[in-house]
Amino acid sequence: MTALLLFPGAGSSSTHASLVAIEQAVSPTRCVRADFAYRKAGRRAPDRAPVLLEAVRAEASVLAGERLILGGRSMGGRVCSLAVADADDPLPAAGLVLISYPLHPPGKPEKLRVEHLPRLHVPCLFVSGTKDTFGTRDELQHWTATIPGQVTHHWFEGKGHDLKGCDEQIATLVAAWVQALG
Repeated sequence: MTALLLFPGAGSSSTHASLVAIEQAVSPTRCVRADFAYRKAGRRAPDRAPVLLEAVRAEASVLAGERLILGGRSMGGRVCSLAVADADDPLPAAGLVLISYPLHPPGKPEKLRVEHLPRLHVPCLFVSGTKDTFGTRDELQHWTATIPGQVTHHWFEGKGHDLKGCDEQIATLVAAWVQALG
């Protein structure tokens, strides 16, 4: 059986409207919307990567035995991709859903977050706005070409990193992509 595990971006929680919409759209597929430890503790600042990765692994362990698709918005999706691409202990996954992937910090294209992408051997869905300050369309396409697994892009014209007003469309896209994975 397939299960979808989703994490929010750094400034949000698992109740983010797009994650809720995705959960509804993929039903009856099991979907777990999870928060990182810093959110559960009521803090705003994200923990360091090792703590975030441990949270992904802990939530994924609850779904052991299921065909797992991981992902989420911005930082949440990025941390899931890091867990799947871990050189020492990759987290088994059937695919990644990466909404508004933060390729680099806004205004700092030299600070790329791409070193792990060549180790992603699973299908990846990237959903982004064409005006995302965390990575342009050209930048994202250039770097996702280093992923050996199948990569699918969907672009929302004129939308920024928040993809405001696109929750239902994102949910429909993700549900169709998850269903197509089988």
